[in-house]
This record gives sequence, structure tokens and C-alpha cells, in this order.
Amino acid sequence: MGKVSRREALKLMGATGAVAAAGTLPAMAQAAPATNGAGFYRFKLGDYTLTVLSDGQTPPGNAFPNWGATPGKQAEFEAALRENFLDPTRFINNFNPMVVDTGQAKILIDTGRGQAGQLLANMANAGIRPADINTVFITHGHGDHIGGLVTGGQPTFPNARHLIGETEMQFWLSQATPPANLVALRDRFTLIRPGAQIAPGLTAVDTAGHTVGHLAVQISSGNQTLWHLGDAGGHHILSFRFPDHYLGFDANPQQAVATRARLWQAAAADRITVVGYHFAWPGVGNVRRAGNAYEYVPAFFVF
Repeated sequence: MGKVSRREALKLMGATGAVAAAGTLPAMAQAAPATNGAGFYRFKLGDYTLTVLSDGQTPPGNAFPNWGATPGKQAEFEAALRENFLDPTRFINNFNPMVVDTGQAKILIDTGRGQAGQLLANMANAGIRPADINTVFITHGHGDHIGGLVTGGQPTFPNARHLIGETEMQFWLSQATPPANLVALRDRFTLIRPGAQIAPGLTAVDTAGHTVGHLAVQISSGNQTLWHLGDAGGHHILSFRFPDHYLGFDANPQQAVATRARLWQAAAADRITVVGYHFAWPGVGNVRRAGNAYEYVPAFFVF
């Protein structure tokens, strides 16, 4: 083939553009990815490997009143969200369960929404099988945390012992219509109290308020400590900036506010890393003081 002139090259480029417009490029070139990333974020804490797993997101909706229920504060809450480039009319909720691999055991903290969620798909992306899980720990009994306990009428994590707070379980089982997944697995659950060991290096933390017996998880390895907050963390902006902020689904708002104040004070003073179940993905960060309140600082994302 002879040398192609500049004019001929431009003609060829134009022809290529026409082919692309006509939709005859290979499928790989035309296809756009449906989602960003693989749905998991893995990092080290001392000798442990932690993997936050996305159970997906909700479609955009209104942030209020559920995400800012404190009376008379919605205008301030809205301004704070917009200041942080978040549209309160298009609020997107995240769901962030986590697996802790101690080298001896794999512990799953909360199980997501079940059929509505993406936990199992993203576990597979991370190379974790349901059968690999040794312990399932439930922070509290809301549906978006226990929805993945059962699949097809059988325990989703067949080799795992299941743990939940004693107060929490008793509350839910006392309801007129208790959650089906807790009822289905009630005989598999071990009931524990605040301060109990979930597994070596993992301890249950009293964080009542969001529900009557809510428990967070403290994970310690070497000289590093992290708290998976479950829903004790609230919202990643509003619950830090506004000391009186609470959620519409906090069972005891005053207790939830007091619990968060205690958590933020300790996390900021002791430089404890936190993971929030509903924080912006991947939900990992630190806490620092900001005047009379606090600020959540997302962790630097390491690939």
C-alpha cells in the first residue's frame, strides 16, 4: 500500500466516524459499564484485612424528614447538604456491610437487604464465598441489616455462628409481627451483651438509641482501632455538624444523640477510624473536632 496523504487520511477518519455513527463498531467499543467499580473496598487494619461490601444504593429521593428529623432544623440541614454539593431532593442512601478477616476467621457485620441488595454479588467480586463466613454479627434488627440472613428459606451463611445483642433480639421477638428472618434463625443466634467478644479482636460496643439494643463493633489489631458503627453513626455530614441532629428512624432520639456525642468525642480524641453503614461509599473515615461539633473526614482511597 502506498503512502497515504494527509487529505486521504482525513477522509479515512471521516469514514470511520460515519461507521461509528451507524453503530457498526464492535460491541465492546459501544457498551458502557452499568456501574462504577466492583462494589468492595479492601484495606488493612494492623494484621487484619477489612473489606467493606456495597449492598447497593437507593434511587434518589428526598432527604427529609427521615435524614433530618430534628424539629425546626430542616433549613439548616438543607443548607449544610448543599454546601457539601448534595441535593437534598435527590438523596441516595448507601448500605455498607463489612467482612473482617483476622487470618483465623471471617466475620460479616450485617447482611444487607437480601433480594433487593447486591451483597452476595459484591462478595463474589471480592473473592469471598458465603461458606467462608465463620461469624455473622447483626448490629440491630432493621430490615436493611438482616435482609440477607436467609436465602431461599435457608441460612445464607451456612457455616457461620450468628450473634446479636440480647436486648435487641428480645425486643424484636416481642413485637406482634417479629422480623421473619430473625424468627427463622432464632435457634442459630447466640445472644450477647455490650462488651462481649464477637471474635478475637472484635468487641460489641453499647450504642443504643437508634434501636433499643443497638451494638456497634470495635476492631483492634496491633495499635490500630476501628469502629463499624452500624446505624449509630447516622448521617456522615449532619450527625457530625449538628450535635442535636437525629434520624426519623432513631427509636430514641435523645439517646441516639447522646450516643453519637460519646462516639465522636472518643473517636476524635483517640484517632479511631470509623465505618458508617449509611455513609457515602465506602463509608471509611476519621473524626475531628470542628468548633463545638465534629467533622467526618473520608479516608484516602487506596487502590
